[in-house]
Amino acid sequence: MAVLVTGGAGYIGAHVVRLLRERGDEVLIVDDLVTGIADRNPGVPLIEMDLAHTSSVEELAQLLTSRGVTAVIHFAARKQVGESVAKPAWYYSENVGGLANVLQAMERAGVAHLIFSSSAAVYGDARGLVAESAAKAPTSPYGETKLVGEWMINTAVGAQHLDAVSLRYFNVAGAGWPELGDKMALNLVPMVFERLDLHESPRIFGDDYDTPDGTCIRDYVHVMDLAEAHIAALDSLSTQIPASGRHRVLNVGTGSGTSVREMIDVILRVSGAPQTAEVVARRPGDPAMVTAQVSAIAEQLGWTASRSIEDIVESAWAAHQRR
Repeated sequence: MAVLVTGGAGYIGAHVVRLLRERGDEVLIVDDLVTGIADRNPGVPLIEMDLAHTSSVEELAQLLTSRGVTAVIHFAARKQVGESVAKPAWYYSENVGGLANVLQAMERAGVAHLIFSSSAAVYGDARGLVAESAAKAPTSPYGETKLVGEWMINTAVGAQHLDAVSLRYFNVAGAGWPELGDKMALNLVPMVFERLDLHESPRIFGDDYDTPDGTCIRDYVHVMDLAEAHIAALDSLSTQIPASGRHRVLNVGTGSGTSVREMIDVILRVSGAPQTAEVVARRPGDPAMVTAQVSAIAEQLGWTASRSIEDIVESAWAAHQRR
């Protein structure tokens, strides 16, 4: 199978590229390298391209055709919530415009298989155990762009005769290989590491929530489990696509939660850091508990997460030490 991975030089994309290569698939990366790192997967062809620019449609279509690509895994997007609030129009241009250009290029090249990197951000302030059928009410332009992306794919599958899977990620962390670790401090685990590097205490934003230890509970999934979910989704794509097309939207998580205090305790134990957590005021809008309902992905793809919180932290710490 020949697979084009947009954003394949990024944190999650690089893990999927590595797994595809290990099983013998032909892989091609397209990335603008704004946040991606070119040498994450040495030896894999990488074409630097701005997918949000209209010129990318013809360039990408020619690439898909000339390389005999049969499937696209689309990661390329901007993903900082705060930045999206400050620059909403740009986020729509980058994320929605980029996906529109990918879909147009796929149509021109006759490529019918797509895996889309979506997000649990589409659920907004959802609470408790969140199923795919839960209300979609994004609270940031970033989350809105992911939901619009799903809508776009949903309408394109019939018109373009596509078989597509959108995967809604929950909280991703860890590293499959030390050199592929997350280098951006945007999520809890790397943010705690950053505090430890500065010899500062990790912060807990509120410990008076209605949870067993008073701190927020989230669903953390190992990046290798997530990467394997993409492989399972890719392998589930049909060679006999229905005339109306097909679009499946699936959560990717563990189905269970870990509190912020529990996660920080594991990080302190694994790192051997002497600090203790500091409790500060709540952040506005943080729900007490959010976990993924994952029965649909288990039933449809045969995928379940297998790695523990300890696996996540130990692998992330090894990658952090390597840097």
